[in-house]
Amino acid sequence: MKNKSKNFLFAAFVVMLSSWSQNSVAQNSNSNANYEGIEFKMAIIKEPVIPNNSVNIKEFGAISGGDVLNTEAFAKAIDAVSKKGGGKVIIPPGIWLTGPIILKSNLELHAEVGALVKFSPDKSLYPLVETSFEGLNTWRCISPLYGKNLENVAFTGKGVWDGSGEVWRQVKKSKMTESQWKKIIASGGVLNESKTSWYPSEVFMNASKGADQNVRLDLKTKEDFEKIHDFLRPVLVSIQNSKRVLFDGPVFQNSPAWNIHPLMIEDLIVRNVSVRNPWFSQNGDGLDVESCKNVLVENSSFDVGDDAICIKSGKDKDGRDRAVPCENIIIRNNIVYHGHGGVTVGSEMSSGVKNMHVSNCTFMGTDVGLRFKSNRGRGGVVENIFISDIFMTDIPSQAISFNLYYGGKSIAETLEEGGTPVVNKSVPVDEKTPQFKNISMKNITIAGANQAVFLQGLPEMNLENIEISNLKAKADKGFTIVDANGIKITNANLDIKDSAIFDVYNVKNMSLKNVDFNSTSPKAVTINGAASEKIQLTSSSNTDLSKKTFIGKSVPKGAVKF
Repeated sequence: MKNKSKNFLFAAFVVMLSSWSQNSVAQNSNSNANYEGIEFKMAIIKEPVIPNNSVNIKEFGAISGGDVLNTEAFAKAIDAVSKKGGGKVIIPPGIWLTGPIILKSNLELHAEVGALVKFSPDKSLYPLVETSFEGLNTWRCISPLYGKNLENVAFTGKGVWDGSGEVWRQVKKSKMTESQWKKIIASGGVLNESKTSWYPSEVFMNASKGADQNVRLDLKTKEDFEKIHDFLRPVLVSIQNSKRVLFDGPVFQNSPAWNIHPLMIEDLIVRNVSVRNPWFSQNGDGLDVESCKNVLVENSSFDVGDDAICIKSGKDKDGRDRAVPCENIIIRNNIVYHGHGGVTVGSEMSSGVKNMHVSNCTFMGTDVGLRFKSNRGRGGVVENIFISDIFMTDIPSQAISFNLYYGGKSIAETLEEGGTPVVNKSVPVDEKTPQFKNISMKNITIAGANQAVFLQGLPEMNLENIEISNLKAKADKGFTIVDANGIKITNANLDIKDSAIFDVYNVKNMSLKNVDFNSTSPKAVTINGAASEKIQLTSSSNTDLSKKTFIGKSVPKGAVKF
């Protein structure tokens, strides 16, 4: 009996060892400990499991130097491990020029330290594919790294993936130095009539005139889109409708449009990566997580030309028809050096966003810090968002921004044009009405901003249940709160240059408690709007709000209490 027992244990050990040798998780394992402190029920995110086979692209004729196109070598290497059920493709140190790389299931692309994968600037190598861009169903050039309907995909190593975005993008003169501007003009392309923007070609310039931001809604057939091929710049990494995707270690940079775009991924991990784009790169987003479920973004850095970490779920009818929300998201321990927004939700959020945790992130000089944006026509619900321990410095516009009148431009550009056009007139609520509710922000430090907080809802659909606590802010301007219901500001220390600290319009169920500021003006807090009601202002030991609040004539009697 003892021998049988020994034989059984030995057999079990052999099976376990065999299983381990055939499959390996691309990097570290997740555990329940990684989800402590998360405010909602979070499933353990599954990492890709990659079979323990490996090949080197040099085995398939890849030649370093940046002069020889290695598209075929990459494809053969991927096919070789795929025929064995999957495995690791090793990219050694060197400069590896290539066309698009088509991803397959059970694949790990491992770019070693010193490896630079440079995607070819020859746009004819990038055929059109049906895809989604900016939340809309459309045609675009295939992405340099492209995969669809996959399982188990990983990008590892410390190498660099470069999208050669400089040949694809429009550039604005106002965002470049004089020497940069002269250099790009000398490279070819065309200028617009006012000579304020450079375009890679006349086709690009003309195609952009009829676009909804960057998508041509008037074109219907592939043949129509082929005529403006040069305008249809791709995202650097596009992985769609897949499961268990990991980015761990590499640098992703210089993308034609967005940098990394996971679309409808279940179990997505982005960690230890560096995402880089020139600050002047049009639509040079860092990471756009769209309609994904079970997501972890951590220990990464972003220095980009548009929003850095973006959460999306489709735009308008295309997004609503998709009906796949972005949900169960953890974003923590990240640094953003430059971008239009540090962490952004929207404006394409038409399938909804829910259950998002953001913590211990630093934003330095980003256009906006925490950015929520949408517009009438989107629809969708953004809810159950928990943000804590955010540190911001030198924010040129709004550190915290909720803008339900988003018009497609950065806040800096909007402010230059005189601000957001707002019409405080209700329209009927329907499936096109966006909704933002149940959002908590605590332990926020703002060390320099044009404005600390901007909360702008819609008259027909107010921002709802927004809580800000333990806020320390130094800024030129304080709070703007418009069309909101259920706003709680607790434990705030505000060092504001302007004498006006709070500008409140048509706000219901609002409370200020233990809020200290430096203004001595009797209009430090200004409340207006006939829809204002149930506003409770509780003075602190340092700030007597009853002596620093102005209540406009339109405010109903008794709506404000001290």
